[in-house]
Amino acid sequence: MRWLVLALALLAAPACAQERPSVTLRDFGSFHVGGRSATISGEPVKELMLTPGGAPLKIDPNGTYLVESMYVQYFLPAERHGAYPLLLWHGGGLSGVEFETTPDGRPGWLDWFVRAGWDVYNSDAVERGRAGFPPPGIFKGEPMFVTRGRPFEQFRIGAGAGSWNDDPALRRQLPGSQFPMAGYDNFIREQSPRWVTTDEAILRGYIAEIDRVCPCVILGHSQAGQFVFRAAQARPDKVKALVAVEPSGFGVPAQAALLKDIPVAVIYGDFIDQDARWPAIRANGMKWVEAMRAAGVKVDVISLPEHGIHGNGHMMMMEKNNAEIAALIQGWLKDKGLVK
Repeated sequence: MRWLVLALALLAAPACAQERPSVTLRDFGSFHVGGRSATISGEPVKELMLTPGGAPLKIDPNGTYLVESMYVQYFLPAERHGAYPLLLWHGGGLSGVEFETTPDGRPGWLDWFVRAGWDVYNSDAVERGRAGFPPPGIFKGEPMFVTRGRPFEQFRIGAGAGSWNDDPALRRQLPGSQFPMAGYDNFIREQSPRWVTTDEAILRGYIAEIDRVCPCVILGHSQAGQFVFRAAQARPDKVKALVAVEPSGFGVPAQAALLKDIPVAVIYGDFIDQDARWPAIRANGMKWVEAMRAAGVKVDVISLPEHGIHGNGHMMMMEKNNAEIAALIQGWLKDKGLVK
């Protein structure tokens, strides 16, 4: 395929921070979108000391709040080559940080695609990062937190359950893994609490972003898979291509035909058959792919090992060869006529 040839040519671009030339932006900034009003009543008034040395303040929690907004940061290069803006949507328990600087300090995909000439919009979804949190009671259920070792075992960095140990010498990282373990604790510092009851609010936030920014290309990772496909089904006229990186959620099968004019790439990394959970996740993804194809959607399934790219787990945008994978995605977008 032509996009594979282009991807190899793009690998000559500088990858190390100290080698990177400066980039000229025509604009950068941020905004919040979406949200709804919610009213709380029947709660007691509390007197709190907000700052040591200040005066006590009575806080009445009752009233109307604006909740469930989403944060978006954008970087617009002076020299544009992407035909449309590129929206980056992060995975579960994470924020837009996953596309920024890698845990070991190398450039992330946000940097890579801005330098490749894309207007890039990187978001913190509802409930994550700079999107903020609502008062108690707005989100149903309890937040879920991540232990230090869980991503190591679940994201195909380590060799499955039991591979993590607090002693680095006793951890069992998968042989050939591209994950930069020198920055692993920085990756854990990125983790955010997440709820399992907020999907509809998150989807509304992403649709609000599309309404403000698009037409556009959307790249989503993991949990964002469902939002990528469902938001495109809600706004098919505004989405020009979808890139789903190891999606763990999917669209509405009965509405798959809404995507028939949108090229789709679904990307999977390495070690999947060596893991207890990921064969089932990929199998579910393939069912969704077949549903799309049956509805006339043009879908490319890209398995990195089949293209000679090895050692990648679920967090491929952070791994040592992340620029190689970004170049592969750029080549696919070029093949679809989305790079000027």
